[in-house]
Amino acid sequence: MIQVIRANERHHLDAGWLSTHWHFSFDDYYDPENVSFGPLRVFNDDVIQPASGFPMHPHREMEIVTYVIDGTLKHRDSVGNEGVIRPGEVQRMSAGTGVRHSEFNPSKVDPVHLIQLWIQPAVKGIAPSWEQKSYQEEKRIGKLLPIAVPAGKNKNGAVSIQQDATIYTSLLEEGQSVTHALGSGRRAYIFVIDGKLKVNGLPRTSSVNGQTISKGDQARVTRESELKLAAAGAKSSADFLLLDLPD
Repeated sequence: MIQVIRANERHHLDAGWLSTHWHFSFDDYYDPENVSFGPLRVFNDDVIQPASGFPMHPHREMEIVTYVIDGTLKHRDSVGNEGVIRPGEVQRMSAGTGVRHSEFNPSKVDPVHLIQLWIQPAVKGIAPSWEQKSYQEEKRIGKLLPIAVPAGKNKNGAVSIQQDATIYTSLLEEGQSVTHALGSGRRAYIFVIDGKLKVNGLPRTSSVNGQTISKGDQARVTRESELKLAAAGAKSSADFLLLDLPD
């Protein structure tokens, strides 16, 4: 089953310094029918204005993954970690038994556009930790590039998370497609950053039907054994994230 939620169906908050779309119940937005998807608890699509951000605040028992689309974001936490994340990089913070951190746009002129995901950990009671990795943009063209993988697996430049989940980034150019197998007891979450993506269908030249999702749309996939993903727009690409999650 593929449930499509369009960009304009997401909860939107405009606080001036922050424009954000929340995919799940968060802060003062609560919907008992939309709390999580498997262990995926938060998926926030944030635009933070220059010289603005989140002051020090606490987290515990959560895997927090940050993916920057445009601009830069500065991280600082209470256990001494500090870093600036840019496009082509991914950051992971395991809150574990408890940590405080801040996130700030250091630019005086440019906003930062980012995705932040919170995933409930499979293992609790660990010490907080932080990790940042970079990847080569060309390695995600025409394929699914893992940027976050379960702890203990071969990382190959990906960050590790305390959950049996993998986050992929991909950029499919016109005519390109990828296939992703979903094992028993698995589900998938797809978010389109830009362009148009056909889900469980082939490119425009094929007669095989599929659902097309566009910029800002999400697809929540359950009880499917395989995903066929293809760039759907004429003379355009599909930039997206795919999460492979346990039920």
